[in-house]
Amino acid sequence: MKFSIKRETFLHPLSQVIGVVERRQTLPVLANFLIQAKSEGQLAVTGTDMEVELIANGEAEVAQEGEVTVPARKLLDIVRMLPDGVAINVSLDGDKLMLSSGRSRFTLATLPATEFPATDQVESLESVELEEKALKRLLDKTSFAMANQDVRYYLNGLLFEFKDGQLRTVATDGHRLAVCDLDGKVEVSQDRQMIVPRKGVLELARMLTDTSDPVSLGLGKNHVRLVKAGLVLTSKLIDGRFPDYQAVVPVGTERNMTVDRGDLIHALQRASILSNEKYKGVRLEAGGDVIKIIAHNPQHEEAEEVLEAELDFEQMAVGFNVTYLLDALNALESERVALDMRDANSSCLITALGESLDRHVVMPLKL
Repeated sequence: MKFSIKRETFLHPLSQVIGVVERRQTLPVLANFLIQAKSEGQLAVTGTDMEVELIANGEAEVAQEGEVTVPARKLLDIVRMLPDGVAINVSLDGDKLMLSSGRSRFTLATLPATEFPATDQVESLESVELEEKALKRLLDKTSFAMANQDVRYYLNGLLFEFKDGQLRTVATDGHRLAVCDLDGKVEVSQDRQMIVPRKGVLELARMLTDTSDPVSLGLGKNHVRLVKAGLVLTSKLIDGRFPDYQAVVPVGTERNMTVDRGDLIHALQRASILSNEKYKGVRLEAGGDVIKIIAHNPQHEEAEEVLEAELDFEQMAVGFNVTYLLDALNALESERVALDMRDANSSCLITALGESLDRHVVMPLKL
């Protein structure tokens, strides 16, 4: 294997793929990139942790094709530290990878490409094309509500639900729920639910940008694959049944509050400074035409914020985790938001006023 490549051209795919390479590995080869130099001037960089695989492509002047695996972080650090605009010459000498640029020389240990686990042969049942920014929006509006290392493993991921020509993403950690619908039709041969694991979702979100370019989502039995210009991400799916999230969304709410979203966010942020660091609880006291936000902590410090609001009930007091409220409000985009509840013990539905594509549910907190 022998090729030469501009530093920036090499750095781009290495930086894109490094996210899937775990620092602590059970197999030494998983700490490596798979580098493939192809005769048509294409260079492929692959990283995997056996759950998520990411392939980034770039262009290089390939003198001799071949493939090998090299320590990922060392290679990335070397390329990153070289000066801008330089050319890098790479060649394989036995079991060592030689890098040279100007007066710099590096020799890296390698492992054979045959040891690298391949998930490339994934049977894709069908694929759907989506607008890149539309898919990014689905992830941005819901992924923050995923659980992290919950024993209910099916909560440590994001549900993609294809139903009645619609695509919906759903995430919950048992304390809050985020639901977002795609604005438009998605034609699939049959309704299906897929749970993409947390790491796959985070890498997907990192790949996507706010362009109108089409991206392809390949739906397999055990995998999902995203293909966009120069990048291919393959993630295993979580084998489990997602809870009935529809049962959690409150319906027939009798207590409805409408408030300015920006004012509410700022008031919650200020009050949270004096909330209990462990429970992050704030108390909302609604009555008349105002909402009072009150926070206490064990040091007997107190914060109180008062906001104007439109209420269709006389009085109510309820507690919430302020972080969950802020996450939901920050995911919305409208000027005014609606907070709807059945009573002081029920969950709260938070939506943008007059817009129903994304909905957020936060469970109350006993203070």
